[in-house]
Amino acid sequence: MEKFEAEDKDFEVLFSEKDIQQRVNELAQDISTDYSEDSDNPLLLLGVLKGATPFLVDLSRRIDHPNLLIDYIGVSSYGSETSSSREPKITLDAKIPLNGKNVIIVEDIVDTGYSIAMLLDILNAKKPKSLKVCSFLSKPGKREVEVPIDYLGFEIDPLWVQGYGLDTDEKGRNWGYIAYKK
Repeated sequence: MEKFEAEDKDFEVLFSEKDIQQRVNELAQDISTDYSEDSDNPLLLLGVLKGATPFLVDLSRRIDHPNLLIDYIGVSSYGSETSSSREPKITLDAKIPLNGKNVIIVEDIVDTGYSIAMLLDILNAKKPKSLKVCSFLSKPGKREVEVPIDYLGFEIDPLWVQGYGLDTDEKGRNWGYIAYKK
C-alpha cells in the first residue's frame, strides 16, 4: 500500500487513491461478469446518499452493461454522531421503479447492519428481479444485524474512517483516499 500523509493530521491513510481505484475496477468486473447473461434486463445501481456517491460514480463508469441505470436513496443513520442509529430512516426514496429490475444497493460502509437490513426489507417489497448489496467497506466487528454483502471492497477494523464519500460532520467526503482517525 502506498503511504502518504492525510490532509487532516488527526487521520492516517488506510487506502490510497490507487488502492481504491484498483478495487473498484475489480468489483466492476465482477458485477459486469455476473450480469452479462442478463444484459436485456435493466441493472439499477441504487446509491445510498451521500457517502456512496464517489464509489457509485467510479463503479458505474467501469461496469459493462448496456442497460445500466443509476438512482439514489437517502438513509439517515448517523446525523452528527459517530455511532450508528438502530433506527435508520429513509430521507429520500428512489425515483426509478424497482419492479422487475436487477438492483444493486451501493453503499459506502456497512457498520452495524441496521441500514442495509432496513433497505433490503423495504426494497424487496418493491419486487425487483434481484436485489444485491455492494459496499466499499465493511466493519464486521461492529455488526449487530447480519446482512449479505454480495460485492465488498474491503473489510476493516472498527475504526472511524473518513474520505472517498465518508465524512465527519460533512468534512472529508472529497478526499480521494480513505483515512482513519488516530
